[in-house]
Amino acid sequence: MDLHLPDGYEISTDPSRLDAALIHRWLSLDAYWALGRPREKLDAAIAGSLNFGVYDTASGAQVGYARVVTDGATFGWLCDVYIAPAVRGKGLGTALAAHIRDHFAPTGLRRLMLATADAHAVYARVGFEPVTATDTWMVLGER
Repeated sequence: MDLHLPDGYEISTDPSRLDAALIHRWLSLDAYWALGRPREKLDAAIAGSLNFGVYDTASGAQVGYARVVTDGATFGWLCDVYIAPAVRGKGLGTALAAHIRDHFAPTGLRRLMLATADAHAVYARVGFEPVTATDTWMVLGER
């Protein structure tokens, strides 16, 4: 599969372009991992993350979103990846994941992680693999 962004779309990390109300609607109403998330939580998450917006170049409308919680040097957590239903199936999710991977490649990030219940194939296309050494990982809070 082609990992390049399809024609007519662009990805930006410019926070002024984010439509936080739209992102909140997407995540709190349609994303299994964030159902019911309060807007204040989302705003705090956006403020504490490096954000990636996907935009239709003709209209400027935001059609996708992802964020990475990171120190920018050793570790990153990719989360809240969402593509609007109207544009799914065009390869935007895979292209977004590839763009994020490539964005961090020059930093030498030791580990970029994520959790997914249903999109393993999307992330495998860009090099993500299941955690195999599960005995070394621990979690506090929701699992």
